[in-house]
Formats: sequence, C-alpha cells, structure tokens
Amino acid sequence: MSDGAGMDTEVSVVVVGGGFAGVACAKRLAGRDGVRVVLLDRDGFHQFQPLLYQVATAELTSQDIRFDLARIFRDKAGVEVRTADVTSVDLQAKTVTLDGGETLAADYLVLAAGAQPNFFHTPGARENAFPLYSVEDARQVRGRILTVFEDVARDPRLVEEGALNFVIVGGGPTGVETAGALAELIHDVLPGVYPTVPVGHAQVILVDLGHALLSAFSEQAGAYAAKQLHRRGVQLRLGTAVKQVDPDRVTLGDGQVIKTRLVVWGGGEKAADVAGACGLATGRGGRIDVQPDLTVPGHPRVYALGDMANIPSGDEPALPQLGSVAQQSGRWAADNILAQVGGQPPHPFHYRDKGIMAMIGTKAAIAEIGPHRHELHGRFAFLAWLGVHMELLGEIGAELKAYMAWAQEFYLRPHHRSAELLDPSRIDTPRIDWNQQGGAS
Repeated sequence: MSDGAGMDTEVSVVVVGGGFAGVACAKRLAGRDGVRVVLLDRDGFHQFQPLLYQVATAELTSQDIRFDLARIFRDKAGVEVRTADVTSVDLQAKTVTLDGGETLAADYLVLAAGAQPNFFHTPGARENAFPLYSVEDARQVRGRILTVFEDVARDPRLVEEGALNFVIVGGGPTGVETAGALAELIHDVLPGVYPTVPVGHAQVILVDLGHALLSAFSEQAGAYAAKQLHRRGVQLRLGTAVKQVDPDRVTLGDGQVIKTRLVVWGGGEKAADVAGACGLATGRGGRIDVQPDLTVPGHPRVYALGDMANIPSGDEPALPQLGSVAQQSGRWAADNILAQVGGQPPHPFHYRDKGIMAMIGTKAAIAEIGPHRHELHGRFAFLAWLGVHMELLGEIGAELKAYMAWAQEFYLRPHHRSAELLDPSRIDTPRIDWNQQGGAS
C-alpha cells in the first residue's frame, strides 16, 4: 500500500472514539506527509476495557487502566486530540457535529466510538443495575461493594436483607471474570479489613439465559470455567433470564427473587449511540454492517471499526467484539485510507486470530489460541492472556514494566491489596438507602 508520501494537498481524517480501534488508526496515520488527523473522544482518555473488572474488584486502581489521549499523541505529528462528544454524523457530507454545536468536515471519517451496555429492555435494569463498560462504572461497582461491607460491619442485621448477595448478569468473559474476582475479594481479602462481617453468608450468583458459560469458547472451556467458579463458591443460575431489577432485589424468569444491593450487568453490549445517529439501518447489536474493506456501504471514504461495526469474516457474519479485532481493524483502516489517497483501492480486512481467553480467578484462566483454537488452562493460559494484553497495552504506549510488576504480584501474591484500593472514601459512591424497596415479594 502507499505510504501516503508526496501528497500535493492535505488530507483530513476525523476519528471518532479513543478506544483500541481509534487509537490504532490515529497512530498509524500519525506523521504521514499531508495527512491531518483529529481524534475525538468524549472523555479524553483511553480506558483499557479488558481490565475493568479488576478495577471493580480492587485489584487495580482506575489510573492503572486509564491513559490520557493527549499524552499518548503528544509526540505524534499531525494528530490533534479533542475532548468532545459527537451528537450527529452526516455520511454524505462526511461531517460530524459536536455537543457544543461545532461541525467538523473531513475527507475521511472513521467511526470507532465503541460500545455501551445493552439492557435488552429489562425493567429496572438501566436504573438499578451496575454496568461494567467504563472506568467510572468499575469505580462505582467497587464503591458499592465496600459500602455494603461497611454497612454490614455496623449493622449485621442487614445480611437478612440480602446485603451480602451479589448478582452478576452474563455468562460471557465479563461476567465470568467479575464473578471469579469478586468471590476471591469477598472470601480472601475483605475479611482482613472487615473482620466482623459474616462472609460465610455471602453469595455471588451468576445468572445467564444460556445453558453454558463462555458460549464463544468450547464446551470443555465452559465446563472448566464452571468448575473453577464453583470452587470459589459462585452459584450458577443458567438457562434463566433476568425478569426485573429493583433497588433491593432481582427477579428471575423462573420466579425466583434474590434480595441484593448489587447487580453487576455484563449481559451484553450494543454500539454507541453514534451508530444510530448516522442515518443507517443497523445490524446485530445496533452495529453498522460494513464492507469487507471496513467501509460503510455506499460511502467509500467512511469507515466503521471495532465495537461499532459488524465486520464480516469468511463464512462468519461478524467477528467478535474483541480488543485485538478493534486494534487490527484500526491499523487496517489507516492503511486503506493511505492507499486511497495514493490512488489505490482499499483491501479487504484480514484478521490475524490470536484466540479468545478469560481469567476466571487467581491462577485459573482459559485460553483458546489461534484459528484452530488450541486450548490452554491454568498457568499457560495466564501467560497467553498476559501476552495478548501486553500487546494491546503496547499500542497505546502503556508502561509495560509496571504491567509486568502488577502481573507478578497478581500471580504470586493474589490476596494483597493496597489500602487505597480498599478505601471507600476515595470513591464518590452514594450511600445505600436500606429502607428503599421495590418489586413484588
């Protein structure tokens, strides 16, 4: 492909979203002669989503997985980072309108605004469940866990009101990883901080409509995950829907009512609202169905990437929503833009499959590596998980030495937590109104 050198006129590219796809695309275009990139993100920072559950369960601080976009691109020529929310997109004119009313025009648009939780119209879920899709979400989950323990330490009678019941919705990687880490936090870490709390009464309950965990993995992997969660005391409610979420309880499709003050929602995701603001009919998950070369049908200079796109691959209608898919699609889109600028056609995206993996708990991981899905468990799966995450972090310029130090602590001293991580006063979490009730008993 052309490297874009020798252009007679400046080409402008607007990238919407500072996630894996947006950052990879902007970095690939940085420093190219005649190419000017504006990277838009409503928060102004990249959040390393694969580790959000570890922020939620007090294994990492939010600063460990939050990376300022201006800092990432401070030495990257030709890239301007702006903190702004995109409210509408005109594909024909290749313009985006910002929340302040400003309109930006570009020669090429790259839509990579990521995902948001999908509550599937479950009554009360949006108002009462805790999603896990952003750094602030993770901080709020951690704050709620610690607040519950503080309140129970003051009044053990709250256990009868379900204070120590924790419900995780979703049997995919987010739900499985959160459930395993939360069980370890409750049983192995918090008793040292709140010795009067009767953790023997604590229950971590994972609910999923499917009949097996980790449906994207093999049956053996799902069985391994279930076994590991059972060992950590996690209760599984599979083949069961969540019917309603109230402030003090969750009602399941089979009629069971679980009293709880924390419902973590990992039950699915959909594209960010920007996808629906493009005037296109969207596909599965509210995502934009793209061409094999990642362009939006009918708009050869508009790209949709990562969690905003259904990217076809061979006989599969769409690749999974993974960090590695987003990152690779970002690089590929940048190369295709450079090719188009140089008068060449864009090329169909070819994904290099690194496999799928999940961390179920300390020293318990599952990985299916490569296109043939070679299965790994335990320590070797942890090393594979670590390697993939290191590559993702490397793309955003993270300090890998610090990450390796964390990994060593995580594996060798799994129950160590800093005082900062276990201090609820550091998180602006609302107090719990234990008199608030809802739903049918």
